[in-house]
Amino acid sequence: MSNTDQQLIVQQQSKEIVEVARFETQLLTFLKLHDLPHEGILAGIEERKVNLDNIARVVRRIPHADRLSAVYLSKYVSAVATGLFDAALNYLWDETIIQLRTRVAQYDLSYFYDNAVSSEERRKHLKDASDLDKISDDELIRGAHAIGLIGEIGFKHLDYIRFMRNWVSAAHPNQNEITGLQLLSWLETCAKEVITLPLSNATVEIKSLLGSIKTTVLDEKSAKEIGVFFANLTQEQVDSLAAGLFGIYTRNDTSPSTRDNIHKLIPTLWLRVSEATRGGFGVKYGKFVASNDQGSKNLAHQFLALVGGLQYLPEDLKAVQLEEVLTRLLTVHNAMNNFYNEPAFAQELANLVGSHGAIPSIIAQKYVRTLVYVYLTNGNGVAWAAEPVYLKLIEQFDIAKAMMAVLAFEDPTIASRLQFKLCRDKYMELLTRMKQKAALPAMAELIDFLTGLQAPPDKWRLDSRVTNKVKALQPLLEAAQ
Repeated sequence: MSNTDQQLIVQQQSKEIVEVARFETQLLTFLKLHDLPHEGILAGIEERKVNLDNIARVVRRIPHADRLSAVYLSKYVSAVATGLFDAALNYLWDETIIQLRTRVAQYDLSYFYDNAVSSEERRKHLKDASDLDKISDDELIRGAHAIGLIGEIGFKHLDYIRFMRNWVSAAHPNQNEITGLQLLSWLETCAKEVITLPLSNATVEIKSLLGSIKTTVLDEKSAKEIGVFFANLTQEQVDSLAAGLFGIYTRNDTSPSTRDNIHKLIPTLWLRVSEATRGGFGVKYGKFVASNDQGSKNLAHQFLALVGGLQYLPEDLKAVQLEEVLTRLLTVHNAMNNFYNEPAFAQELANLVGSHGAIPSIIAQKYVRTLVYVYLTNGNGVAWAAEPVYLKLIEQFDIAKAMMAVLAFEDPTIASRLQFKLCRDKYMELLTRMKQKAALPAMAELIDFLTGLQAPPDKWRLDSRVTNKVKALQPLLEAAQ
């Protein structure tokens, strides 16, 4: 770019700032004239200038076709120019959600719904792209992360922006201020991690695989080649794919050839499926029993028999009831009115668990991680009427559940929550409580190691020092369980 071109751009930007200042003067005069509040309403012109001077650099990264339909980005720019940063954040989030829904719709919707929605009753009513607006923003970004449409860093950043949108933007009454650089960084994050993010090779391969098992007949050679591909997947990808295949297998409208394809693939994949996910399939079987869905129940039994997993069938329906209550509690906790609504659901969970804290093993990890998640708060404040209930349930943890609570930072969703100060503080309190239950020296040693780290807990799961420490102590910890 020549010096002349740069001078022209600077001159144009100067003219734009003058026009913005003139408009602001007229608007504030109007507010004064009608005796309306006029101080602290608009962000300062310099803050707007910081953002406006850099918007073009970010927007140019977005493909031209996507820009043409990005209505909420236009509203974002308009709100920035006006000085309404809280409204701009709201528009930015709206555009991000629309773009994420578009990416999901272009992938495999059944696979997405199987990973994003825990409630079997709700899942039955989710069929195509028109149903995407029936799931919450939280479920959308969690589900997109589970199937690989957004990466772990992107998920963490989006979770943070979602938090800011809920508590700092115009979506919720507040008096917090947003700077031009903050707003610009959130725009860049949404553009980089959602709108322009290319799919990973593994995500593309999984999409291709899901299409193949529904439309072709796999021979033994193809099945072995796919088995080699399974070895390169992360644990999260393995569990998500297994959940998707289970969902396809147990649907009554799935073709016999598709189930035959899964017959050839699932025994190899099963070797890498986590215990928590395996137990979840047993819980889903119990849900089919409870809802008298004989077709899906028989197919779920057939699936577990195929992989030698009949031991994961629930001994009674308590695991099913617990899973449903935990799902409802999570949904309410992530909603805007959780401080008011959450205590009743917390008490429902306590009533079901009882005074001895006995939990079926197949749902133990979900139970512990859900309790940890809600105990950490939403990052903005404590649900005071619910917290005593959570503390009572946490005090019932045996050493195995206490260890699960200590290692809860390994869950990406909980790790993301730990980027907020209040959640970090609550987690440190939780570690102190769990140390009191540490009859095993190795467990106390691990807690001391974690609390002595300088690195923030939201980064522990990716810290080699932490993963090596946990790996070294794992045999001792498992023996105690």
